[in-house]
Amino acid sequence: MTTAIIIGAGNVATHLALAMYHSGVKILAIYARKQQSAEKLANKVDAKSFTDLSLLPGNASLNIIAISDSAIELVSNKLQTNGIVVHTSGITPMSVLAKHPRRGVFYPLQSFKVNVPVKFNEVPVLIEASDEEALNLLKKVANLISKQVVEVQTHERQMVHLAAVFANNFTNHLYAVAHDILQGHGLSFDMLKPLIAQTAANMQHQLPENVQTGPAARVDMDTIEMHLQLLREHLPYRQLYELISASIIEKQNNRK
Repeated sequence: MTTAIIIGAGNVATHLALAMYHSGVKILAIYARKQQSAEKLANKVDAKSFTDLSLLPGNASLNIIAISDSAIELVSNKLQTNGIVVHTSGITPMSVLAKHPRRGVFYPLQSFKVNVPVKFNEVPVLIEASDEEALNLLKKVANLISKQVVEVQTHERQMVHLAAVFANNFTNHLYAVAHDILQGHGLSFDMLKPLIAQTAANMQHQLPENVQTGPAARVDMDTIEMHLQLLREHLPYRQLYELISASIIEKQNNRK
């Protein structure tokens, strides 16, 4: 049986621990800085809780560091184990785990919130490893919890992470901008939800550039100018509108 230790108890750590536990991986321990956080997650996966890295069992097959990117190397350097050590970051190089002879990356490509359910078997898992033995274990575990496992190198994973920021984080920010615009005029954001859902559905079957619509796609400068006038008292949003419109127009022109 594959055994694992989860270092962290936040969004990624929680979803990953639950997915692995329900797929038959034995979770030996959960580490977190706060005892309450460690115990809360440990109780869900029949594991022991720890707040001291030096007390963690050293015999786990897999040690998963699922914490903030800036703390990965520090925690890795303090970790004592005979098993494989991986982190879950999309952007951090595998080299920060250099202390450990067998190391890797186990990056689930999804935006996680502790209390928001996720169908983990639909989440792509990107893996990278220092050697064949480590890679085989990561493949084994990843295939238990996901239908889409992709072996990548560091640079490829970083490019995927960059693309995900555009597709997810930036898009969500634009939703927030749209909400502000409507709320400022006493209008409901709910009106946009069917449009948002349809746009997302289109991506399942077509390339984004093939379904691009709107005034910039049509190079409708009259409408663009009217929109800019409506944003004359909201300079940051006006600048954002101009920048994105220019990018759409350029991409459409390049397609021609």
